[in-house]
Order: sequence, then C-alpha cells, then structure tokens
Amino acid sequence: MSEAPDPEVVELATKIFDLARQGETDALAAYVDAGVPANLTNDRGDSLVMLAAYHGHAGTVRALLDRGAAADRANDRGQTPLAGAVFKGEEAVIRVLLDAGADPAAGTPSARDTARMFGKTDVLRLFGDA
Repeated sequence: MSEAPDPEVVELATKIFDLARQGETDALAAYVDAGVPANLTNDRGDSLVMLAAYHGHAGTVRALLDRGAAADRANDRGQTPLAGAVFKGEEAVIRVLLDAGADPAAGTPSARDTARMFGKTDVLRLFGDA
C-alpha cells in the first residue's frame, strides 16, 4: 500500500513543471542545480525538456540539456521532445535538440514521421532528408 504524496512535494513539482512550460530558464536551472532531477517527469511521462520544447523555449531546453537531461526521453505515449517541437513548428528548439544529439527517428511517431505527416520539408532538410 502506497502513501498519498506529500501535498508540499506535489505543489513544488507542479511549480517546476510550470517553470518549464513558461520558459523560466533561470529559476528552473536553479532548482535543477539545487538537486531537482534534470529528467523529472510528470504523471504522463512528460519530462521538463518535453514541456519546454513543446512550448518553444529553446533556451530552457538548452539549460536542461546542459544539466544532464536526456534529449530523446519519450513520454508515456512514445513521443519525444523533438517530435513535439516539430509538431509545434519550433525551429530554434529543433536545432537545440539536434545539436544535443536528438534522434529524428526516435519515438512514435518519430520527429521525421511528424515532419512528413505535416509536409514540413524545411524540417526534413534539417534532418538531412531533403
């Protein structure tokens, strides 16, 4: 039998995920530097990198990657931060993730498949496919 999560811990985690969504790079980096895991995930498996990438915060993504976050960590649905950035059309985020070694073929659907599905030939060129 598991215990109910501590409400203060839940509140802190919610704040940290919101910092990633909002692109509050300095504050989020301070939390990670203080010991919050760079690969922290929410109840759907979305990592801090996934949330920052999906919301277009390239600087936040870079700061998390610099602190050891995984560029290709998929969420519970098999989606990667790169595929999310492709879906949202966030070219700066795409470039940061590619520079960090993100794999366009990782995930379901992959970033490559997402780009093809939405006719994003400019992104496919970034992947070396066009």
